[in-house]
Amino acid sequence: MEAGERRWRLRREAAEYYRGLRVPERMEEALNELFLQRPEDLYGELANYFSKFSKAPVICKLVGRKLFDGVGQPTLEVEIYCTVRNYEKRICSTVMATHSQIPENALPETSEADEKERNDSVHTAVEWVNESLNTMLRCLDPTDQCQADKMLGEYFANKVEEKKEIERQEKEKEEEEAAKASPAPSLCPPASTPKQKKGGKPAKKVSVEVKLIPPAEPAESVLWGSLAIGGTSLAIAKAGATISHVPLYLYTALLKHHQESPKEMTLPLPMVTLLNCEKNSRTKLKLVKEVMVIPPVELSLKQGIKRVLDIQKEITRLLESSGKKPGSQADSKKGKAQKSPPPNLKISHLGCLTIGYDSLEQLLLQMETACNNIGLELGTDLYLAINCAAHELMDYEKGKYEILTGTFKSPDEMVAMYVEMIDNFPFIIALIDPLRKEDREQWSSICCALGSKCYLIAEDGATQISKLKTDQNINIATCSGVVLKYINQTKVSDLIELTGILDGQRHITILGSPDGESSDESLVDLAVGLGARFLKLGGLSRGERVAKYNRLLAIEEELAANGALREAKLEFVVFAEESLPEHPDVLRAPEQD
Repeated sequence: MEAGERRWRLRREAAEYYRGLRVPERMEEALNELFLQRPEDLYGELANYFSKFSKAPVICKLVGRKLFDGVGQPTLEVEIYCTVRNYEKRICSTVMATHSQIPENALPETSEADEKERNDSVHTAVEWVNESLNTMLRCLDPTDQCQADKMLGEYFANKVEEKKEIERQEKEKEEEEAAKASPAPSLCPPASTPKQKKGGKPAKKVSVEVKLIPPAEPAESVLWGSLAIGGTSLAIAKAGATISHVPLYLYTALLKHHQESPKEMTLPLPMVTLLNCEKNSRTKLKLVKEVMVIPPVELSLKQGIKRVLDIQKEITRLLESSGKKPGSQADSKKGKAQKSPPPNLKISHLGCLTIGYDSLEQLLLQMETACNNIGLELGTDLYLAINCAAHELMDYEKGKYEILTGTFKSPDEMVAMYVEMIDNFPFIIALIDPLRKEDREQWSSICCALGSKCYLIAEDGATQISKLKTDQNINIATCSGVVLKYINQTKVSDLIELTGILDGQRHITILGSPDGESSDESLVDLAVGLGARFLKLGGLSRGERVAKYNRLLAIEEELAANGALREAKLEFVVFAEESLPEHPDVLRAPEQD
């Protein structure tokens, strides 16, 4: 009797439970609808039907691990697991690219110290992900990017404060120990200064007027573990896109435009690195770090990449078959070109040829020759961008930039030199880091002189995104635009906010690939979704870089198939008129013997 009552009570409770969740009603709807359709996989369709009523996935686990990037340096991978229909499921992962502030000509001990610090930083990042962040973000909706980034930002701010407090305590301890160890003050009077001899003449003071340059801003210290913040933010964005069943580029655009889906999207124009010029080689030219090719906007990306590959093959052929090294200008003028075996070409970490030149003219002449050989014209069929990396050229003892071995120019002279360069070579439509970020006065001058026909882009000054944004403004010298890199504690929300400010101020956005690139392709989706004007990925000769070009090609195909691809435009920024410093005597570099 009791058993029968218990079964009856359970049946009644079960009926109330299912009715409360509308299971009988929805089951009837599903069966009636699917009977008419009579699908081949009935249970599959039932699963699809009822999945609409399941709970939204939530983060259940984060996994961080140490991997290696494209140049063999340690970096961080973050995996996201979510609870999906009562099961733990791996959703996605992201691998962070790494960025080093150590220059090419750094001393071996400096490079070793940087390598140790990088290892320690990655180790700390793995700990953060697997411990603190794993606990903090559990049960969070992965589509709530704003809340995730807010929590990550607060966590990082606390870590910064913790570090400051530790440093303060260490400093106080050192001061106390120094005070205990210091000797008692001497009671002896200070030694008197010898008097000048009678009749002796005081030494003449020679006053030399020197225009001081602004000192270099100290590099912002990178907190160990900061990779965990950027890696987790990006992994959550990828998880949100996966769960929302949209590609990451569209998901990013929806985040930027407050869930309003754009009708059309523009692909960023690729800045493809063709040559990496060694500043530490025996050749004389130091002004150029990278030579990049920009296809014209009239071409599809597929056509543009093919054109870049054609010019890359021709440049390689010229270097291998000429029987001449780029050689010195003096030898070339005397008709004594250096006869030698073809140069031993190598591919740099940027995915392009590495080679040195003796002058800018020699480099550009070779580019023109290669284009002419395959029926192309620079300025019409292809454009050039030059990465000057001027912050690596400053000789602080002289207060001048060393543009060629033994040839120095002041910041004002650099402006005049660039004006002549663009007048002589109008197919150069972008200069990256033509000056140090500290030379703000000269940045204003060069923008007023060249802004209407050339992009003047800051890359070194935009490395630390946390220092860029102040009160809805961009804290950087006057420029056409900035290269943003997704590194360290950068969050997806930071990029969205920053690109919104740049758009409002008519600056262009370039998303750039760091030196230590990984095989993760997310940067391309971010660039498309954020509406970047250019994408700076390096060359077409390394797997981790080529993978990103392939991803860009796939996005082009997808947008074109959906009728949502809008043609890009090249529009220069016209700056307010200002007087340009006059230096008629320094427009042309002296010839090198």
